[in-house]
This record gives sequence, structure tokens and C-alpha cells, in this order.
Amino acid sequence: MVNAGSSSLKLSVVGPDDSAIAEDTTLKAIVTGAGVIDAVGHRIVHGAARSTASTQIDARLLRYLRTITDLAPLHLPASIRAIEAARKALPGVPHVACFDTAFHAKMPEAASTYAIPPALSRRFGIRRYGFHGFSHAYASRRAAELLGRSAAGLRVVTCHLGAGASLAAVNGGRSVDTTMGFTPLEGLVMATRSGTIDPGLVLWLQQHARISARRMTEILDRRSGLQALAGNADMRQVLAWVRKGDARAKLAFEVYVHRLRSLIASMAAAMDGADAVVFTGGVGENSREVRAAAVKGLSFLGLEIDSAKNSKAGKADADISAERAQARTLVIHAREDVEVAREVRRLLG
Repeated sequence: MVNAGSSSLKLSVVGPDDSAIAEDTTLKAIVTGAGVIDAVGHRIVHGAARSTASTQIDARLLRYLRTITDLAPLHLPASIRAIEAARKALPGVPHVACFDTAFHAKMPEAASTYAIPPALSRRFGIRRYGFHGFSHAYASRRAAELLGRSAAGLRVVTCHLGAGASLAAVNGGRSVDTTMGFTPLEGLVMATRSGTIDPGLVLWLQQHARISARRMTEILDRRSGLQALAGNADMRQVLAWVRKGDARAKLAFEVYVHRLRSLIASMAAAMDGADAVVFTGGVGENSREVRAAAVKGLSFLGLEIDSAKNSKAGKADADISAERAQARTLVIHAREDVEVAREVRRLLG
């Protein structure tokens, strides 16, 4: 599996039983050390309106992806380069594009529709696509396993927190709402992305500060979020500064948690409550401070964390809920590679 993200490149080889046979960040090491590779699945963050289902990669698909790079400027250029390199290194096997947006493709129209003139939506394929679909799919399915329950009827808020971050409301294994929208910029405060802001602010700045569309994209995608507020995009460094009493880092953390907490509640509202909240992704799996601060304000949803369990979490999937909690809080390691491998098997038979 090739996963070119906004701030990382992850490569892994998945066996028939979903075990990770090899993991690395260099294509050469994977190709030479993993044995026989039958197919390559590429996690592609955005396929826009024309590409919502997994498909084999050919020159036509690559041309199309190049025309939509402005929809995900932190992701798609890297994905295209990764596809080209992988096809060159492994020319004799099928390569499959697996779109992150597919998991959210059947969200209810109330959740996927923007309140803009329908003619514009139809002409340009404008809707709330949602992202991190493979992570949300795996986390919700793994949550059911940990809780010993069927996915049917299980209401899970999945929190994929990394450099990019999004939440999903997963009801019965199906995405019914999510925080990212037409692009991966909407929703939570992220490492370098602003998340949701007033669109009127963007228009005002473009008019009064004379900021071009290209410059505005650069600001919102690469120079906002934790980077703007704390001076560093890495949550580990932000928390280190918080512990030293840095006021700027403290505000950044509080803004991050405020948005996270409010949107977890929003996702729960889309399902009339939540049976579990899952933290996954680099920040979600490794930051006990983020988990504790977020859940602290969500007791009205029946959530409560056991501080000792929270401090120990990280090495294995775990339930970190307090005994008396009515809804569960889980930490689950992201396995997007497993979901991509399943998609490749499904497509190729």
C-alpha cells in the first residue's frame, strides 16, 4: 500500500490475513525486501465527482488527477509522484487507485449538500466529499470488535487526528456525517490548515488585503492551524511549550481542543448520540493530553476517561473509559493499509 499524505509517505505490504509483512518509507526497501507483490493499492485523497470508487490506474486517470490537484494541493501532487515511482518500480503488477472519499460517498444529502445555488453544485460537482475514509472505516470496524458488538446499530464517532484531521459519524458501519467537506480544509484545526473559518473573512481579506487566490490557498493550507497559533505544527512541541507555560502555545492548544470537542458533539448529534468515541492517527493515538482535554467537556454524552488507562494507551488498541462511563472511549491504531488492501482484493477478485 502506498499512502502519500500531507506530511508523510507510508509504505506497507499487507498479507492475505491483513498482517503487515513489511513497512518502510522507501520504495526500494519495500520492493527488495517484501518478496512477491501481487498488486499495489494507492490511497488517493480526492477523486472529485468522477472518481468515487476504486479503479485501476492508467494514463487517463493520471491525467485526470493532475487536473484536480487544486482540490487537495497538499496531497494530490505527492500521490501522483508516488504513483509514477511505484509503477516504474513495479511495472508488472496492477496498480489500483483507492479513493479516501468513497467511504463518505453515500452520506445523507442533508449532510453532503452545501446551501449554494444548485446550478453551481451540478456544474462543478460541489458537495461535501469527506476524507480519511479508510481510517474512519477501519476505526469504526475495529471499535465493534473491541466492544464485542456487531457494527449494525453501533454509533461511533471516529477521530482521525494527525497533521490532517477529521471526524466522522459512523452509524451501523456507514458514514452519515464528517467534518471535512469539498476539500480537506474544512472542519478541525490542523497542523498547518485553518479548518473551518467564516467564508466572508476570506472574501474580506481578498478585497481589503489584496490577497490573491493562490496566496490565500497557501495561507489557509500551509501557514495556519497550530503553525500559525503556536509557531510549530507538531502537537508534541506545542504541548512541550504548554508545559513550560508558553501563552501562545496554550492558546493554540485550547483553540484546537475547543473545535475538536464541539465537532465530536456535532457528530454525535448526527446519530442521536454515540456508543463510542475512537481516537486514531498520530495525535489521536499518542497524545493523552488531547484525549483527556477533549473528553473532559463531553460528559453529557456519557463519556469519561480513566486517567491511568489513558496514560498507558498507545502501544495497543485499548478501551480507556472509566468504569462508570456510559459510552466508551477507545484508542485504535490507524490501519489504512488494511482497508486499501481489502479494496484492491475486492476490485481484482
